[in-house]
Amino acid sequence: MTLHTLDELLAEGVQGRYILVRSDLNVPLSGAEDGNQTVTDDGRVRASLPVIEKLAAAGARVLVLAHLGRPKGAPEAKYSLKPAVDRLAELAQVPVSLAGDTSGPLAQAAAAALGDGQVLVLENVRFDPRETSKVDGERQAFAAELAALGGSNAAYLDDAFGAVHRKHASVFDLALLLPSFQGDLVRTELDVLRKLTESPERPYVVVLGGSKVSDKLAVIENLIGRADTILVGGGMLFTFLAAQGHSVGASLLESDQIDVVKDYLARAEAAGTSFVLPSDVVVAEKFAADAAHELVAAEAIESSSFGATGIGLDIGPQTGQNFAEHIQAAKTVFWNGPMGVFEFPAFAAGTKAVAQALADSEAFSVVGGGDSAAAVRTLGFAEDSFGHISTGGGASLEFLEGKELPGLTALERD
Repeated sequence: MTLHTLDELLAEGVQGRYILVRSDLNVPLSGAEDGNQTVTDDGRVRASLPVIEKLAAAGARVLVLAHLGRPKGAPEAKYSLKPAVDRLAELAQVPVSLAGDTSGPLAQAAAAALGDGQVLVLENVRFDPRETSKVDGERQAFAAELAALGGSNAAYLDDAFGAVHRKHASVFDLALLLPSFQGDLVRTELDVLRKLTESPERPYVVVLGGSKVSDKLAVIENLIGRADTILVGGGMLFTFLAAQGHSVGASLLESDQIDVVKDYLARAEAAGTSFVLPSDVVVAEKFAADAAHELVAAEAIESSSFGATGIGLDIGPQTGQNFAEHIQAAKTVFWNGPMGVFEFPAFAAGTKAVAQALADSEAFSVVGGGDSAAAVRTLGFAEDSFGHISTGGGASLEFLEGKELPGLTALERD
């Protein structure tokens, strides 16, 4: 079994054919929640564009399927794809429009009127509750409606790596109904992730951050014995510090995971994987951009003037320098999760230090999507400073966990 490529689809010929493309347009927005939002990070829009334009340039009638946010299975103005589609239309060299619904009369009429080389984005697939239904028959019925928009000679191409870990109608069931192909974005992501899992050049350093250690448990377990060094920052670091017996004040703590973390630390030492924890932490009076803050030793968080109510919001400069030295010595680096609350300038230095170290490094570096990808753009780093910036944080983690990804298994065929 194999995954067929966009090049194979183009070789078959797409002139006049409807090609249903699952893209990832799940972008962050700002502004009023009445449909007048603007895109604050267009990375996923720009990443989706090459495949869409290739198909349109070859004469395909391109139907784009995508989601945005987590609507409750019904249309909501704040989750409309309009801001993302407006940005796509600005960037594209081909005509792009948005259908008035997902698979109903408006989408049907717009699809029927679509010309060769034109692009129609269907409204948010999650506006239909069947997209994410746990009932196979409901998802399959929705997928059949989507497939019908393309007629008898349609094909399906998945270019939304950020959604391949979801068993949803537009990701899984639709791929089983039509001749299916992987997009260039999916193929690139898989090539990169295989480098991290099959034969990474060593030393192999993993940088993990983000808020909750529970979100990373499975990937940590799979990395023990595979990675040489795991650098721990972000909100999850406080559960690690607690596992070592340190008090963490009012910092984010998952007390139910302390024993799990203790076990990981013990197993990692036996397996030859080193965990490196912060030596200093920026502690704040409260969770706010303008909060008073102090630098303290990681094992003495409650020694700040805020005492037991202090909240750790970033790694300190000594830790940032130490992490940077590990990164500089590495041949392969995977980074997932910011080191602090980078959205607040006072607590962005740790994340910036890691990003700068990766940008300066000659290692093969992978930024694991999600908040990490948003951080490097927010902090002003050029994307080509890194080996690869993933478009799928959750999907990347599940791949590294060794899980089967439904959106990929659905693409497998002879």
